[in-house]
Amino acid sequence: MALTVGALAREVGLAVLVDAGLDRVVTWVHSTELADPTPFLEGGELLLTTGIALGPHEEYVRRLVAARVVGLGFGVGLSHDRVPDDLVRAARDAGLAVLEVPRETPFIAITKAVSRAVAADEYAALARTGAAQRALTRAAVGDGPPGVVRRLARLLDGAAALLDPHGAPVHAVGPLPDLAGHVRRLAASGGPAGAAWQEGGRHVAMQVLGRRGYLAVAAGRPLDAGVVNTAASLLTVALARSDEVDAVRRELRAARFRLALAGEPVEGVPDGPFRVFLLRDREPAEPTGFWAEVDGRVVVLAPSVDVPAAASSPVDATSVARGYREASRAWEAGVATFEEVAGAGLLAPDAAEFAAALLAPLDDVLRETLRVWLACHGQAEPAAARLGVHRHTVRHRVQRAERLLGRSLDPAGTRAELWFALHA
Repeated sequence: MALTVGALAREVGLAVLVDAGLDRVVTWVHSTELADPTPFLEGGELLLTTGIALGPHEEYVRRLVAARVVGLGFGVGLSHDRVPDDLVRAARDAGLAVLEVPRETPFIAITKAVSRAVAADEYAALARTGAAQRALTRAAVGDGPPGVVRRLARLLDGAAALLDPHGAPVHAVGPLPDLAGHVRRLAASGGPAGAAWQEGGRHVAMQVLGRRGYLAVAAGRPLDAGVVNTAASLLTVALARSDEVDAVRRELRAARFRLALAGEPVEGVPDGPFRVFLLRDREPAEPTGFWAEVDGRVVVLAPSVDVPAAASSPVDATSVARGYREASRAWEAGVATFEEVAGAGLLAPDAAEFAAALLAPLDDVLRETLRVWLACHGQAEPAAARLGVHRHTVRHRVQRAERLLGRSLDPAGTRAELWFALHA
């Protein structure tokens, strides 16, 4: 426990002349005979003096209070037989504790008492921090990041959370204030950083955990920096280890996909007809089913996906390589499926099946019109002459076919597909 002014008076046997602020913690002792010792103080000291050169008492006390001195020990029996009444009144009015130090009590005895208390308090703090660090380490080994967050919240008697790089909670215990603004500022700092502040009567702190997120804590009492720093270090190591594991998993998934490309049986590849999808999103949420990262793209083998992607025609486990080529063609063409790629029908594995599917919306009149129109290199007038109809009729039939097919007949690849289908 930290040594207070009142406890120090009882331990050394000093008379209390002004009992204001006896619960204030003494951080150190400083003896001086200067009229203005404040330039040499940091705050929290018990000031000792024999009063040789105090100056006006009210001004002296006012300076000590402004410097956050916690008490005044006045030595009697040398320059003063007793503590001056004016000094006592000024201290009482200012709320500054005054202790009378008899001549038989040397100032060094008071200094030693405070030194022992400070050392004991620092040792106790180190012991508490050491125990907390061991507890956090055990939590990290046993339960990983969630265990560290739970243990940290208990140690601080407050709240703790592991946040992702966007500031969203991944693991959290207890309520935290709104951290969005602090996340943006820390992200903009571009390097290792942290922040600490007080909000709503609580002490709050955040630390950056590399590129993987943030640690946020809040408690009703001052935070133990050693404990918080230990938790941040353990989380950083755990997240880095997670990165390494993820990298190995990516390599294994890519190796399994290469086996599937080679036609080898691979566990996890769908049994029935499926498509090969190349996801458009460069950093999607982890897909379900069989997937891998290949050449910087995420490839998925599944009957369907619910995100933007380029898809092959239906394939099975023996034709994954063809599906991957088709999905790549759709990706490059900027379309959703391989069937939409101009000229894709020329590469279809079953030409008759493709031709029947492509021409299904067209009746016999439209099919014959297109066959003649294509033979005339897409020219309406010669096609009309061969069909015995007006050129506008040919144009209207071509436009109707476009609507039924759902595609323009201008691209050379589409015309080649139609020609191929009409002659299959």
